[in-house]
Amino acid sequence: MRLPRQRGPLHDLPDTPEAYDAVLADVAEQALARLTPDGSLEHPGALDDIGDTSLGITSLLALAWQRGGDPRLPEAVRRSLAFHLRERVYTEDNPGYPNLRIRDSRLPYARYVLETGAHPVGDWPSTVWALLQLVNLLDTGEGLIEDEQRRELVELGRGYWRWLTEATFFNPQEAGNQAIGCVVGGLMLARQLPPEEGELVRARALALYTAEIRAHRVHDRGALLPPEHGGAYDNNYGPISLSFLAQAHRVSGEEVFAEDGDALARYIDARLPGGGFDNGGPRYSEQHSGFESVLGLRYFSGRIGSDLGRYRGDTRWGRHAVQPDGGVDGHFAWMLVWQIQDTSRWHRTPSSSTHRHQLRAGTVSVAFDGRMTPSLIEAAGTYYLPAAVHRQHGFGPVTDGFLLCRPMGEVRVRDVRADGLTAKLVTKPVVGRDHVLRHVRSLYVTDGTSLWVTVAVERLDGASYLLAGLPYAADDGDRVRRVAEGEVTSAGALRLTHPEARGVDHFDARADSTQEQAAFALAADPRGYGNPDEGWRHLVSSTALEAGPAPGGPEDLHVFAVRYGPGDTFVPAFEAGEQGLTVRTEAFTALIGEAAGDAHGEPELTLQGSSPNPW
Repeated sequence: MRLPRQRGPLHDLPDTPEAYDAVLADVAEQALARLTPDGSLEHPGALDDIGDTSLGITSLLALAWQRGGDPRLPEAVRRSLAFHLRERVYTEDNPGYPNLRIRDSRLPYARYVLETGAHPVGDWPSTVWALLQLVNLLDTGEGLIEDEQRRELVELGRGYWRWLTEATFFNPQEAGNQAIGCVVGGLMLARQLPPEEGELVRARALALYTAEIRAHRVHDRGALLPPEHGGAYDNNYGPISLSFLAQAHRVSGEEVFAEDGDALARYIDARLPGGGFDNGGPRYSEQHSGFESVLGLRYFSGRIGSDLGRYRGDTRWGRHAVQPDGGVDGHFAWMLVWQIQDTSRWHRTPSSSTHRHQLRAGTVSVAFDGRMTPSLIEAAGTYYLPAAVHRQHGFGPVTDGFLLCRPMGEVRVRDVRADGLTAKLVTKPVVGRDHVLRHVRSLYVTDGTSLWVTVAVERLDGASYLLAGLPYAADDGDRVRRVAEGEVTSAGALRLTHPEARGVDHFDARADSTQEQAAFALAADPRGYGNPDEGWRHLVSSTALEAGPAPGGPEDLHVFAVRYGPGDTFVPAFEAGEQGLTVRTEAFTALIGEAAGDAHGEPELTLQGSSPNPW
C-alpha cells in the first residue's frame, strides 16, 4: 500500500522558465477549451473552494499572455474577468455565517460554495484567495485589462480587504496560512492604490501581522511558529505558511517576514528526515501540499542553507491544483504565479549546523520532539514512528508496563562529531510508578548508513525492555509505501509485537490502513475538522519493536542496545568505570559520562570510530 500524498521530493520538479512556460501553455489550452459562453473558467466538477477559481485561471492566462503574448488570451481574460465581477461577487450576508462583526455591510466577499447558506464557514479563506487572485491579475494585466474593468477590480479589492478586516473577525479559523495570506493580499493591494490610501492599507496589514499572528505564535521544539488550526504546525499547511512568508518578504521587504520565515524553515528542516517523509498536524496528518509549498521551501532553503526541497509533496499537484480527472483548478493559482515570478533557486545540500532536535547524516535521520524523544527515525529507507503501549507513546525503557520517556526536569543534550560519526547524547530525568527519580541516558550514533542507539538507566525491577519504535513506511523510488517491519538488530532479545486487541484504538501495522486514517478515527470531531494529533494520542497500543536488556551490562544499570540498518554482527560490550559507561560496537567506542554530568550538569560524551567511515 502506498501513501497517497507522500510522493516525490519537491525539488525534483522541473524548475526552469521553459518548464513554467509549458505549464502555462497547458493551462491556457485547457482554459480556452473550458471557457463557457458566459465566461466561466470553473472546473465543471468543482463543488467547493469555488468562489475564487475562475478568477484564478484568469490570472494565469494574464501571466501566460505577459510571458508569451498568445493573441487568443486577451479576449478570454476580459470575458472571464467580466464573469467573476458579474456572477461571483456577493454583497448580501451569507445566512448562517457566524463570524460577522458588521451585519449588512454590503461589502463584497467570495463564497466557499455557491449555494446560499450551504457552507458559510469557508467564506473567509475563500475571500482571502479571491483577493490574492485579484492582486495577481492587477500585477500582470497591465495593457491587457481595459480601464473600466481595472477600476472595478481595484474597487473590488478594496471591498474584499474591508470585508476581511472590518466586517468579520480576523482569522476566524485560527489558521496561520489563511491569516498570513490575508496580510499578503493587503500588502499587494496597497501597491495598486493611490499612495496615501495604499500606505494606510500597508500599515494595517503589518499591524495585523504583528498583533493577530506574530503575537499568537506557538512554541514547539525550540521555535515560535504561526498557529495552525489550534496547533503549532501542520505538515500540509505549515509549508504553505512558509510560502506566504516568502511572498510577504518579496513584496514588502519587511525583515520581520524573513526572520519568522527563517525560524519556520529551520523548524521544518529539523523535523524533516533526509528522505523527506513527515506526518502530524492539527488539521491533516499525512496530506502534503504540492506546488503550494515550493515558493517557501525554495526561497528559504537558500536563506538557511539547507535542502528543504527534500520535502515530499503531492506531486499530482506538482504545478497547480487539479480535480480528480486531472483538469486544472484555479484555487491555488496565486501560488503558481508567485512561484514563476520568483527567481530564487533550490539549495540542495544539507545544513552543516547542529540542531538540538535533529540528528542527521547520510541516509540516517532522527527527529526529536520537544521532550527530546524521537518523533521519527529514518534508517535504511524505513521510517519508524513512536510506538504505543498502555496509552503511552514514545521510544524508551518500559518497566511494569510504564514507559520511561516523559521528563521530570531539564533534558540535557550533547552533540559530538568524530571520525566520520555523528552522535547525540540525551540525558533525561524520569519518574516511574514507584516515584523513584532515574536518569535515562540515550546515545544515538550514526555513520550515515546505520543508526546505533544505546540506552542506559538505573536498574529496573521486573521484566524490562526498550520500546524501539513502530516500523511504518519506506521509500519506494518516487513514492512512500506502508510497511510493518524494518532492518533492526538488538543486543538483547528482539521481538516485533502486534496488538492483541482490535478496534480503532489499536494500530496494527500489518493492516491495510494509514496512521492518518487511524488518527482521524480517534479524533473528537469529523474528518477535516478533528485534530488527528489529538486523536492519535488516544491510541492504546500499536505494533512495536521491543528489545530486551543487552547481556554483559553493569550490575547497577539496565543497558539496551539496538542498531537500525545494515551492519556486521552486533555484539556490543559495556564497561562501567569512574568516568562513566564505555560502549564498544563494531563501528565505534563511546564513553558516556555519569548522569550527573560535568560541573554545569551538562552531559559528557567521548566518541571514537572503530573503522573508516563507509559512506
